[in-house]
Formats: sequence, C-alpha cells, structure tokens
Amino acid sequence: MSSRAWRLLTLWVPLAFLALFFLYPVAAIVERGLRGAGDAPLDVLTDPLTREIVWFTVWQALASTVLTIAVALPAAYVLGRYRFRGRSVVSALVVVPFVLPTVVVALAFLAILPDGVDRGWMPILIAHAFFNVAVVVRIVGTFWASLDPRLNEAAATLGASPRARLREVTAPLLAPALAAAAAIVFLFSFTSFGVVLILGGPRYATIEAEIYNQAVRLFDLRAAAVLSLVQLACVVAAVWVAMRLERRVTAAGQLRPEADTLRPPRTTRDKLVVGLSLGGLALFLGLPLAVLVERSLAIGEGYGLDAYEALGRPTSVLLAAPWEAVVNSIVYAAAATLIAVVVGGLAAFAVADSRGRLIDSLVLLPLGVSAVMLGANSDTPTVACTSGWACAWRTTMSEAIECPSTA
Repeated sequence: MSSRAWRLLTLWVPLAFLALFFLYPVAAIVERGLRGAGDAPLDVLTDPLTREIVWFTVWQALASTVLTIAVALPAAYVLGRYRFRGRSVVSALVVVPFVLPTVVVALAFLAILPDGVDRGWMPILIAHAFFNVAVVVRIVGTFWASLDPRLNEAAATLGASPRARLREVTAPLLAPALAAAAAIVFLFSFTSFGVVLILGGPRYATIEAEIYNQAVRLFDLRAAAVLSLVQLACVVAAVWVAMRLERRVTAAGQLRPEADTLRPPRTTRDKLVVGLSLGGLALFLGLPLAVLVERSLAIGEGYGLDAYEALGRPTSVLLAAPWEAVVNSIVYAAAATLIAVVVGGLAAFAVADSRGRLIDSLVLLPLGVSAVMLGANSDTPTVACTSGWACAWRTTMSEAIECPSTA
C-alpha cells in the first residue's frame, strides 16, 4: 500500500465509522424526539428543574475530578518515582475497581456508609473517585515515571526548596498528563448513570439520569432528546477546553525510560511515603471490594458458596442462564474490542501524523453521549463500539486504561 493510500485510510475510515455509528444514531434519535415538538424544547430548557439538574451535573463532575486527583496523586507519585517489589501487581490491581459493574459497587457503598449519608451528593463523589482513581494513577503515574529526575536534582543543587521544585519544575512537567486525566475523569463523572441513580436518589439527578427518567419511566422522548442535546453541548465544550489545554501546555525536558528514572525506597522517609500512600489507597479501594466479597458469600446468618454453585445450574431468579450470559459477554466484548482497536488504531495513526486534528477533537464525544438515548433507538447500531474505539484511541495515544461498559 502506498504512503498516500495509507494516509487516506487512517483518516477516512475513522471519520466514516464516527459518522455511521455516532452521528447518524444521534441525529436519528434527536429527530425522532423533536418531531412535531412545537414549544416543547423551549419549555424543557427554561424549566427551573432543568437548570438545577445541569448545575448539579457540572459541579458534581468538577468536585469528583478534584477528589479523584487528590486521592490518586500520592499513589501516582509512588508508582512514578519508586521501584519496589510488587509494583506491577499494584499497577494492575488499581484498575480492578474501574471495570466493576457500577450498580454492584453502588450497592456496596450503600452497605458501607452509615444511615443518613448513604444517599446524596457525598456518596456520589466518593463512588466516582473510587471508579476513576485508576485513570489518574495510570496516566499521571506513567508520565511521571518518564520525567527526567535530573531536572529536580539540578534545581535542588541551585538551592530550590522542595516546595519550589514542586511548583516550578514538577507541576509544569506534569500539567499535560494531569489535564488529560482530569478531562477523562470529568467526562466519566459528567455522564455517570448507575452511581447517581442508586446513591443520589430522586433529589440528586444528573443529566444522564434525568434522560433515563424521561425516556424510560415517563416515556417523554422529546424531553429526553432535548436533555441529550444539552449534555452533548456540555461535553463538546469540555472536550474543546481539554484539547486546548493539552496543546498549550507542553512538557519541558526530555522523557526517559522508566528503568532510568525509578529508584528503590532506601531511606526511612521514602519507605514511609510508599507505605502510607499505597496503604491509604488500598483501604479506600479495598473496603468496597471486601464488602462485595462478603455479600457474595452471605447466606442468611452464615456464609457459604451457594451463590457460586448456583452459577452452574439454571435458576428462575435470573433472566438468563449464568454461563450463557458469560459467553454472550465474552463474545460481544471480543467483537467490540476488535473493532475498537482497529478503528481506534487508525485514528491514532492519523493524529500522530499531524493530519487528524478533527479526529483528535471528535474522538471523545461518543463517551459523552447518552447511552440511554442511543439505546432507545433500536434502528441504529449499539453504542459499545463507538465508546470502545474512543477508549482504544486514548489507550494508543496516552496509555490510558480500558473504558468501562456503557451499561
């Protein structure tokens, strides 16, 4: 294949995929929802309840992003600066919460949190931090491990204090990775559904939860379509700001392989930093996981493996045979992964070749579109591939982690 043909392939295949599996479904469902709506769109937009929902969606996403970065940054520092036994295991385990079902984890938080604070904005923020810690740790930690430590050493030699080195050297170098991680966490928190639906209750609803309420519970497709457009506009604005930040902020200095930057924790202070950072993260992530395991073994007043043994036999409690559901999940996930990697890989080549600025701006939009609305349009393809290829692009370009299920 000639160089010109390859460049056209890497540019137009992702654009065609985006048009077919993203733009067409969105346009179809919006047209269906707004058809003959009259003054309905204006009524929805001017409704005080809509303004309240939009405001809560934005500020809880911002607060969730700040909390996630605060919780994850110490672990990102440890994984980005120290070499210790079990480091690769920690990097792998930190991803586990990210791929857990949101409904199951939300129920675990209901069991952990005391009465009175188990529903509301606070558990929503904590749950979002629980899910998205892996995004910050993997992106920022990987970038941190590639920074040349000699820059900090040179600043220390010139008399800079630790605080000055953090402010003048480390923070500017980490800014691109922090901006990328914050943008992804904001998008995931902004479009959160299961966590908000269970932990928020009727008083606290995001745009995504209200779209579900209007489309599925109240059967008001017009209001749901208007809210979907509002959500899409907010996501477009967030992606635009994130892309401008990533382009303006550049890392000074040369990135180096991890083998040249990581060092073992030798001093008592280093060991204390590693222990406290990883111990705190293990407690934050491990408690909900421990509750999930305990609930899976609970049988009345005792414990047993009855729930696991039931997976091997048909039951009237479940809507489908357990192993049939497992096989279906594997087949669908494998097919979506293959498509996502191929199309996302082509998009990554286009962006790396400095010709895919349009793709660079549009690739995150499928992550912000309401899965409820796309699912309501049975005549169009599933959202799994469009969200998956956006994640595949991010994985290829910045070594991000795999994205959660759109369900």
